[in-house]
Amino acid sequence: MSKPLSDHDRKKQISVRGLAGVENVTDLKQNFNRHLHFTLVKDRNVATRRDYYFALAHTVRDHLMGRWIRTQQHYYEKDPKRVYYISLEFYMGRALQNTMVNLALENACDEAMYQMGLDMEELEDMEEDAGLGNGGLGRLAGEHFEFSPIRMVQRVRGAHPSLPAFAACFLDSMASLGLAGYGYGIRYEFGIFNQKIVNGWQVEEADDWLRFGNPWEKARPEYMRPVHFYGKTEHHADGVKWVDTQVVLALPYDTPIPGYRNNIVNTMRLWSAKAPCEFNLKDFNVGGYIQAVLDRNLAENISRVLYPNDNFFEGKELRLKQEYFVVSATLQDIIRRFKVSKFGSREIARTDFSKLPEKVAIQLNDTHPAMAIPELMRVLVDEEKLSWETAWDICVRTCAYTNHTVLPEALERWPVDLFAHLLPRHLEIVYEINRRHLEAIAAKFPGDQDRLRRMSLIEEGGQKRINMAHLCIVGSHAVNGVAQIHSDILKATVFKDFYEMEPHKFQNKTNGITPRRWLVMCNPGLAEVIAERIGEDFIRDLDQLRSLCKYVNDEAFIRDVAKVKQENKMKLAVHLEDHYKVKINPNSMFDIQVKRIHEYKRQLLNCLHIITYYNRIKKEPNRQWTPRTIMIGGKAAPGYHTAKMIIRLITAIGEVVNNDPVVGDRLKVIFLENYRVTLAEKVIPAADLSEQISTAGTEASGTGNMKFMLNGALTIGTMDGANVEMAEEAGEGNLFIFGMRVDDVEALDKKGYHAGEYYNRLPELKQAIDQISGGFFSPKQPDLFKEIVNMLMHHDRFKVFADYEAYIKCQEDVNALYKNPKEWTKKAIYNIAGCGKFSSDRTIAQYAREIWGFENKQLKGSKRANPAGAAEKTGLFF
Repeated sequence: MSKPLSDHDRKKQISVRGLAGVENVTDLKQNFNRHLHFTLVKDRNVATRRDYYFALAHTVRDHLMGRWIRTQQHYYEKDPKRVYYISLEFYMGRALQNTMVNLALENACDEAMYQMGLDMEELEDMEEDAGLGNGGLGRLAGEHFEFSPIRMVQRVRGAHPSLPAFAACFLDSMASLGLAGYGYGIRYEFGIFNQKIVNGWQVEEADDWLRFGNPWEKARPEYMRPVHFYGKTEHHADGVKWVDTQVVLALPYDTPIPGYRNNIVNTMRLWSAKAPCEFNLKDFNVGGYIQAVLDRNLAENISRVLYPNDNFFEGKELRLKQEYFVVSATLQDIIRRFKVSKFGSREIARTDFSKLPEKVAIQLNDTHPAMAIPELMRVLVDEEKLSWETAWDICVRTCAYTNHTVLPEALERWPVDLFAHLLPRHLEIVYEINRRHLEAIAAKFPGDQDRLRRMSLIEEGGQKRINMAHLCIVGSHAVNGVAQIHSDILKATVFKDFYEMEPHKFQNKTNGITPRRWLVMCNPGLAEVIAERIGEDFIRDLDQLRSLCKYVNDEAFIRDVAKVKQENKMKLAVHLEDHYKVKINPNSMFDIQVKRIHEYKRQLLNCLHIITYYNRIKKEPNRQWTPRTIMIGGKAAPGYHTAKMIIRLITAIGEVVNNDPVVGDRLKVIFLENYRVTLAEKVIPAADLSEQISTAGTEASGTGNMKFMLNGALTIGTMDGANVEMAEEAGEGNLFIFGMRVDDVEALDKKGYHAGEYYNRLPELKQAIDQISGGFFSPKQPDLFKEIVNMLMHHDRFKVFADYEAYIKCQEDVNALYKNPKEWTKKAIYNIAGCGKFSSDRTIAQYAREIWGFENKQLKGSKRANPAGAAEKTGLFF
């Protein structure tokens, strides 16, 4: 295992990296002590590690503030087009190390803390994850230090990781590309739950991430906005009024989003629900004071907790309140900023809303912010008194919609009755949108009544529902999927009618990840090895990784890449042994599947391989088996029973396998508890094999697959989501592709999928299923997993058995290649070299040009030294 560096070795490494800017270290120490004293007002000797963390966080934040103010003032004075990315989820993770990386401050902070006898990694560990997302759906330039950006993040005492959703990656890229971008969402008091594994079962604990405060946010009460619910509509000669409403106040909290060393700091604004201050004195006089206070809490519940995402839509009133709450507050903010930002003058209010699409782009991240469309119409028609036709043209040209799923049960369909109760004016607007929409369909496809029914925003039959995806498509000028295969499926199946109606709207924008967090920050050793060969510009232009192909046969480069991987594995092995008390062989293959627990992601297929491999080792214990450490991690939505049972099965298999002396260290199975950003950045750099095994046609894109690829893991996967494009970029021969393609799945659906045919034909599959069913992995509760077996045998929509044989055969190929480390590493290099396409910078540049209407010259700000270099003034122009 790796050992701590001696002082001598540490100083040697620092001298290699250079110690220019020692005066900056001194300044940092002085600021740190000032913040520590300000926080404690006591003797430093009584300070806790958390006190030290807050002092360091405030010290680093000081370096953000001037840039943040100048950037926003620059936007105010130059009045560029602004992008508003509205999402119910932003999985930001930790901010401290990311901010230091983007500010080129990490070495200086590291050295300052070391000189003060503090450990940077320990301080970083005190930061709470900002887990305001479920996972796959949500980060400036240095002043004094001039040495390598890579070396800036090379940790003297090991790299400390910090899984943001791709929405978070997008905010990083918007800032790094110099776009005036804003993220808007909800400041949940409780984020995605903390997962504990107790006796093999998932137990949820509240994620009270704000209990110690958040040094990275700033409350902005001056921009508080009222949000209305309930009430009724009144139609008058001069228009429609929404009256007798209940008001909830939206209080904004701003978080800085620094670009990568370009002096740009954008803003993420999250809204918190607050009750109005007024009390009903009449109720108070008759003893209703307590109830009045309790009613305040009902209003504030809107931003209390994030709904866990299990890809199953539930029409809960609180969720609809959340969706409208963020949309209403955000649109008020957008309109306010649009009106006052005109050539740097606060005296002239812009009232020509025909210019709105030229100055504003609104991106709807999934259907959760779909209410932006009827809300924008309400503002333009009811409040700004525009004609319907004019308002609709503005709305469509301003809004764009990103779809994230093809699973029918995940699409939002809100009951009309709930809409009528909660948002009566918006229901009227949706009905009017639908009336005009159906007229347009009837004109283009006369007599096609079935098409009218399929394309209507209102679903009839039983309880009337509003199809929010249909609303998004009709009310947007662009609709995109997040991988090419996903976008093609949308056009061919889910939205086929809409594609035939308006084909020009449909686009693809393959997802991407930020290389700053997912390589430079989490895997500095690999980033340094790459920079030694091709320079450091790949951090801003990931396409430059393609030039690594010429080093694929370079013995020194192969050794360096393999060495970094082994060091990362050793660090993770130490972590796993500390936390799970399982002895890990760091020379074993680290085989990893980390993602939300869901049937379509097919963790059960992974389980069947584990059992099959275990049975083979038991049958031939003297054979030279390829050792594997298999890790599975992810959270099951609290109400998703099958997903929780899958977790229990994984832990049960681990209990048997890990304690079998015949197997020894040739096979270990670990369920990674509470998988989150900080754990992801430990796990991903150490992975040898990445499991991306969803049923073809069910995964929209994936971003975890890209993170593993960028960090030198090989992928075993189906031709699903972004796997298809990864195979194109790296060469299909450098991935382990198996199983049914989309066409095969469709053919099997038509033929009829019968799990029993595979069960009876494949002896190893039958043995594994019989072991699960018979209680081999749950001897004290023999019937524990019978419902999983019953599902697999009779109700498996995702056809696990149909891909079992191909998966097992492919895993044999994996084992064979792993025995040849040199050839394995060569394939890893081809994968790293093929990652250029999967930078979120590329994704955002495509959004900017092809959806948001930016020109190429507007995307070059990322390499300028100081694009936001306006003279600093007082005040925050946000």
